[in-house]
Amino acid sequence: MDIVENLKQIQKDLPEEVTLVAVSKTKPIKDIKTAYDAGQRIFGENKIQEMTRKHEKLPKDIEWHMIGHVQTNKVKYMAPYVSLIHAVHKMKLLKEINKRAKKEDRVIRCLLQLKIAKEDSKFGMDIETMNNILTSEEYANMEHVKIVGLMGMATLTDKKKQIKEEFRFLKKNFDSFAKTHPELKILSMGMSGDYQMAVKNGTTMVRIGSKIFGKREYH
Repeated sequence: MDIVENLKQIQKDLPEEVTLVAVSKTKPIKDIKTAYDAGQRIFGENKIQEMTRKHEKLPKDIEWHMIGHVQTNKVKYMAPYVSLIHAVHKMKLLKEINKRAKKEDRVIRCLLQLKIAKEDSKFGMDIETMNNILTSEEYANMEHVKIVGLMGMATLTDKKKQIKEEFRFLKKNFDSFAKTHPELKILSMGMSGDYQMAVKNGTTMVRIGSKIFGKREYH
């Protein structure tokens, strides 16, 4: 598997306005460095401590995105450096991010996760909860977090029609919220198996791992 060739091919597939997050979870430093040397600067991880170890060892112009489920007690480890947190699924987490970012004198960008999949195992909030957060006085008073978009994960299925419907549902709600909240610019949807469909349905950011680095090594 040639990481550089894979990256080139995916970049060819993606429109200029779509940002590629190279998902490097479970992958060794040398693989990330290969992608970095080929020009990739945005990497996504799903475990905070693993991401922190990599951040310490790799060039400091890398943008690290936390793409997995976030436990509030781990936010402190990534607060000094994380560039974007993709999967904010409740107000309690947003408050913790704001608290930890304040200690670092930073503003941390976040995406709210809308639940679009049929699977119970997928996290995410409903539209009403999302609206309540965006319009709340509590969020308006937070000076160290900025919600800059939405994200969602489609159901893990071979049924393309279902995935397309889930992506369209997310895009429709993104467009609706963006009308009243123009600071929402990022729509993060689409992974290795479905990113081309996500592009057709209006994503602005895709999270691609195995198509770049090969199959994931579970640990």
